[in-house]
Amino acid sequence: MNMQITLSGKAADIVKAYVESGIYPDEVSFVSDIVLKYESYYKKKLEALNREIAIGIAQADKGECLAFDFDELMQEVDEELGYKE
Repeated sequence: MNMQITLSGKAADIVKAYVESGIYPDEVSFVSDIVLKYESYYKKKLEALNREIAIGIAQADKGECLAFDFDELMQEVDEELGYKE
């Protein structure tokens, strides 16, 4: 399956810089690598969230409920996976 996309502005500049630096041989390789890395990140984040949900359900079943901040949880998951904004 071939797909044609057009990037502009900062996104295009980033792709161009990586290709010009020699890190990627061409634009297609760069975009493909980023898409695959994002998919891996998404799957790992989903697995981590599911683990946390399972822990929460087990705690709730035992009556061990605590208040929590969802944004803080998401930040902790990102840090656990080595991703920082």
